[in-house]
Amino acid sequence: MSWLDEIRWTADGLVPVIAQEADTGTILMFAWMNRESLALTAEEGYAVYWSRSRNKLWRKGEESGHRQKVREIRLDCDEDVILLKVEQAGGIACHTGRHHCFFRILRDGQWETVDPVLKSPETIYR
Repeated sequence: MSWLDEIRWTADGLVPVIAQEADTGTILMFAWMNRESLALTAEEGYAVYWSRSRNKLWRKGEESGHRQKVREIRLDCDEDVILLKVEQAGGIACHTGRHHCFFRILRDGQWETVDPVLKSPETIYR
């Protein structure tokens, strides 16, 4: 049996993935992987996700240069969530140009943006 067979994939053949900055513990982003993207991630050492909206493999940083070098791949106790501990190139993980994707906090019933844009998306994506 392959290590990939030990994962509890969704009915769509996907598994949720959390990318965490290895050095700081900051949760950078959430994404999805299929068997191929997870196998490629393990093989290449860089995060490869599955884009549900584009229905294709997505190598993190392929356009922006903000690649994620994978230090560890972990599987949770229920075998249905992957945790990637990564080194985030360029310090930007979010397509909005922020360090991470969780830049809004709920305060008094309203979402408030609490983290700055580090680089304009217009300059990141051509």
